[in-house]
Amino acid sequence: MMRPISELDPKALAGCVAVLTDIDDTLTTDGQLPAEAYAALERLAQAGLQVVPITGRPAGWCDMIARLWPVAGVVGENGAFYFSYDREARKMRQRFFASDAERKVNRAKLETLRARILAAVPGAGIASDQLYREADLAIDFCEDVDPLPEAEVQRILDMFAEVGAVAKLSSIHVNGWFGDYDKLSMTRIFAQDILGLDIDAARHRVVFVGDSPNDGPMFAFFPHSCGVANVREFEGVTFALPAFVADSKGGAGFVEVAECILAAQRQPAGAEG
Repeated sequence: MMRPISELDPKALAGCVAVLTDIDDTLTTDGQLPAEAYAALERLAQAGLQVVPITGRPAGWCDMIARLWPVAGVVGENGAFYFSYDREARKMRQRFFASDAERKVNRAKLETLRARILAAVPGAGIASDQLYREADLAIDFCEDVDPLPEAEVQRILDMFAEVGAVAKLSSIHVNGWFGDYDKLSMTRIFAQDILGLDIDAARHRVVFVGDSPNDGPMFAFFPHSCGVANVREFEGVTFALPAFVADSKGGAGFVEVAECILAAQRQPAGAEG
């Protein structure tokens, strides 16, 4: 059962070293990034925390995010890769789960599946950001198309599964790919490569914030996983729910979590909350 974020342990948050966050409907609200949510990212980074978006969004977006946002890097396409921009060296560090050759083969299979899904599910669309993707196929069921019934969304998920692809449900897309990875597996690699952090040993010192089923592996792994309020919209879907939940939806919910962390970090050592 999800507990309110007011029950987060300040002592645990005082030892937090990294904040990982989904983007769509976690940082954003109604498809836009509120100034207060972006400012919360900046304040977390200024407080010395490693801030890392963990998103289903495409490589093209992630290159920009890694360069321009106040973050240590970004894991994109649900774990297909990470990008981290070394500002001193002016060099983008990147690592993909699959090789170039594997991605080429997988892309051909996804193109075949793309045609089948669009023919079988009227009203489904290809995500507008598909052009900038390296490793997955994103089917839009409500971002730029009229919302599809749950049964049709499930049909899309089933069609990926029928050909042996992994499929994950976000708040706006069904993302499918070939490969044994997810948000958590690439986060583990990123943390080791870029942060020098063993997240298996340090999971209690990391906060993850998300909103939807594709965040399930992260919710299950991190003891201090938090959902923004709109995660409740998926309570009938089978996936691991976060341990804690904010009162507000989207970016405002992320700000609530960030404020809890920052307040705990400001607390003098040994002081009682």
